[in-house]
Amino acid sequence: MTGPTIEEDGFSATRLFNQGFSYTYDDVIFLPHYIDFPTDAVSLSTKLSRNIDLTIPCVSSPMDTVSESSMAVAMAALGGISILHYNNTPSEQSSLIRSAKSRRIPFISDPIFKSPSDPIDSVSEFATSPCIFVTQSGTSKSKLLGVVSRSDWDELKDKDAPVSDYMSPAPVSAPSSYSFEQAAGVLAAQKLDYLTLVSNGEEVVDLVTANDVERIQGLPKLGLPSLGTDGEFMVGAAVGTREQDKERLELLVKAGADVIVLDSSQGNSIYQIEMIKYVKRTYPGLDVIGGNVVTAYQAQNLIQAGVDGLRVGMGSGSICTTQEVCAVGRGQATAVYKVASVAERGGVPIIADGGIANSGHIVKALVLGASTVMMGSFLAGSNEAPGVYEYQGNRRIKKYRGMGSLEAMAKGSDARYLGDTAKLKIAQGVVGAVPDKGSVLKFIPYTMQAVKQGFQDLGASSLQSAHDLLSSGVLRLEVRSGAAQVEGGVHDLVFYEKKSF
Repeated sequence: MTGPTIEEDGFSATRLFNQGFSYTYDDVIFLPHYIDFPTDAVSLSTKLSRNIDLTIPCVSSPMDTVSESSMAVAMAALGGISILHYNNTPSEQSSLIRSAKSRRIPFISDPIFKSPSDPIDSVSEFATSPCIFVTQSGTSKSKLLGVVSRSDWDELKDKDAPVSDYMSPAPVSAPSSYSFEQAAGVLAAQKLDYLTLVSNGEEVVDLVTANDVERIQGLPKLGLPSLGTDGEFMVGAAVGTREQDKERLELLVKAGADVIVLDSSQGNSIYQIEMIKYVKRTYPGLDVIGGNVVTAYQAQNLIQAGVDGLRVGMGSGSICTTQEVCAVGRGQATAVYKVASVAERGGVPIIADGGIANSGHIVKALVLGASTVMMGSFLAGSNEAPGVYEYQGNRRIKKYRGMGSLEAMAKGSDARYLGDTAKLKIAQGVVGAVPDKGSVLKFIPYTMQAVKQGFQDLGASSLQSAHDLLSSGVLRLEVRSGAAQVEGGVHDLVFYEKKSF
């Protein structure tokens, strides 16, 4: 005796995304499936590209208000990766890579350096560090000779005296290759207030204080870091498709870049295809990620050219105006699904780039076929993002700008939009600000836990199982009406305070 037949509920992804509508993440919702495993059994391990594995599916966007050395170190420590922007000179970008790869601690300090003949002008110079380092050249690029503590300076009668007159001998140091746990162990064992981390040439690389250790130990436990074959943190870098970018590429490879992203707003061009072939021919062991694309046709062209990964998204970022300015692009949910359908056949992982505002969007992007998500605004405003905090009323904020904004274009990002030779510059982005988010070392682990809970509700214990459930039609979706979207969020309250953790 059989039970009653249950009418098929919802729509398969194939049917939903082939009706001629352009959907974004908020437009669609997954129907829950069957749970037979705990949340902690969900694995978010994934691939960034053909040959690069990550513990978490998180990538920071190559934007000059998001990804520099501090972000690269933090993301690698978490198990993700950063793609360093190229709105700078080739030597500056290479220096950012070397800075990140020289560390194994999940943050970057801001030590102050003086030469022996320099005086210390004011107490404010101790604001970001418990001591001031004295080196032969007055920079981090020379041998450490001694240190000056604030108490040393406070007791000084002649404030104009050179630091060589009263500096203390060089303090206890450790190799810059030390992990956070190793550095914390030295601090505890020797009861030190701070520990200097130096490179093989005795150059000061970083400073770890007892307060830093206490702060990091109070954050969620870090998972497996992203380490390259050289044993150092993995760091990616963006480049353009101009002839002079080949020289930049050479410097980035020498600096140790683990992956290269060809950064174009519309990647299906002869310029990018030729650059892909050049990279694969010149550096066959280097993975190259192409994009941006939103259609199967675009993706197929770049796959045939030899890419190891694809960025998906056009006009979906919170500061991007490409869709309204140029009338091209696609809703991000549709774009991810369509490109993933062809990329999977070619064994090419895709990065869902743009439109991520919450953990639910990450779940949707990954289940629809992405292997990783690239985030800009989600990470902007964090401690690790470039820039300084300002106050707008009582709100602490940081600047965040699109690489298509006129401000960013003035520094060189117009090449990304193939407009570096144009006399008239047309903006495809804006300049704005985002609130202080604290450290990515705190909110990314909580976000990943929320993503795991979403996967559990869908009955998927891994990214591959989610992709399989979607392609087989087991996972079902529906389009949400405007009222359903309102109902699915916080509503009908006089006042509320929204906290994710």
